[in-house]
Amino acid sequence: MSFQLRREEVLDGEQLRAMLEQSPARAAQAILLAAGEGVLDAQALLGQILLDGLGIERDQVLALRWFEIAAKGGHLMARNMLGRCAEHGWGREADAKAAAGHYRQAAEAGLDWALYNYANLLATGRGVAENHALALNCYRRAAAMGHAKSMNLLGRYLEEGRHCPRDVAAACDWYRRSAEGGDFRGQFSHAAVLADAGHIDEALGWLNKALEGGNLNFLRVARGALLQAAHPQIRDLALAYHQRAAQLGNETDREALAQQLL
Repeated sequence: MSFQLRREEVLDGEQLRAMLEQSPARAAQAILLAAGEGVLDAQALLGQILLDGLGIERDQVLALRWFEIAAKGGHLMARNMLGRCAEHGWGREADAKAAAGHYRQAAEAGLDWALYNYANLLATGRGVAENHALALNCYRRAAAMGHAKSMNLLGRYLEEGRHCPRDVAAACDWYRRSAEGGDFRGQFSHAAVLADAGHIDEALGWLNKALEGGNLNFLRVARGALLQAAHPQIRDLALAYHQRAAQLGNETDREALAQQLL
């Protein structure tokens, strides 16, 4: 049985996001209706659910079109998502230069995610000239807004003293804030600080959080770092990271795990 929403039932962006968590299929209908009525948040959300295949058939090309519509209307996250599509080749050919242009536009308007994404390109010289000073400034601005991933990277610059005066105490504070904000890399960084200070139980707690939320590339790299840890309980976690990577990864990951377990 299907159901239709009437025009008078158009919901705003906050309501639509809440509905997505409970009923993606019903939310998709509501988002389609609101997007057609010109609700910018709904247009950006429609692009996102089309990109993810959440409650609706996945269609990257159509997702890109709705991001373009919402961005033209001034929606900053939609502009940022145009950058993501250009960077990763979603619904179009990959083009790092175009991605940088979209990120920069949304970053200049103050969007934290765009500041972060633009900083990543600046730090690696993809689509734009490498500029660590500007990347660091973008990370600082996003971190000040509460962006957890930027907090971790700001901490990295401060810890290493790259393109800024070295400040380990400030770095540790940003790692903690990043961890508490839910970033798995920040949780790993914060755990390393705790382990160095001898707070092993706390470190293990954060490492387990990072294990739960980490993506495949992170798990692969983090496993190697854990194997080098001084404390045996932390080294033992490397196996759990490897097992999780094998679940998320490819045959190479599974074969490597099987060899380790022999």
